[in-house]
Amino acid sequence: MPAAVASRYARVLTDLVMKPGAPLDPERTASELGSFAAAFKSSRQFAHVLLSPAVPPPRKRVLIGRLAAGLGISDLVKRFLFVLVDHRRIALLEGIREGFEIEVDRRCGLVRVDVASARELTVAEREVLTRELARLTGQQPRLRLRLQPDLIGGLVVRVGSTVYDGSVRGQLATLRQRLARSG
Repeated sequence: MPAAVASRYARVLTDLVMKPGAPLDPERTASELGSFAAAFKSSRQFAHVLLSPAVPPPRKRVLIGRLAAGLGISDLVKRFLFVLVDHRRIALLEGIREGFEIEVDRRCGLVRVDVASARELTVAEREVLTRELARLTGQQPRLRLRLQPDLIGGLVVRVGSTVYDGSVRGQLATLRQRLARSG
């Protein structure tokens, strides 16, 4: 249920940001949500105040307003955070931020692709990977790269719920299973 609720809030925020004449672009919105979420996560005391039903919403709004001003958060995102705190949904902020980014990508014809590699990919390798994923998915991929040295070599690519494991670690695991079945 929390994922469904977070998704609804994410869609509403996406509607606000992507409508013609919106005061904020999606990238900046995602960045501002990320900044606030990081502050929320990093301060246990701040998170406790925002999550506590004993603290009245007006007091929470004051705290959010102060932090938003310090972080340079836009009025639109600040008001959105007020709505979350007023409706006791601030705990869903990370899921809402993630859902917002996914929804923006979807509306822009992009597909999110998580790529884990044993080493940093060169620009040329990223371009080839992007071209191949565009051909495979029929959409423009948005790569989210991360290093995972324990792969030994190769890549693990995740597109939605589909995982393509071209890592040395994955090949060794497959070989191990084959040998166990034949032995």
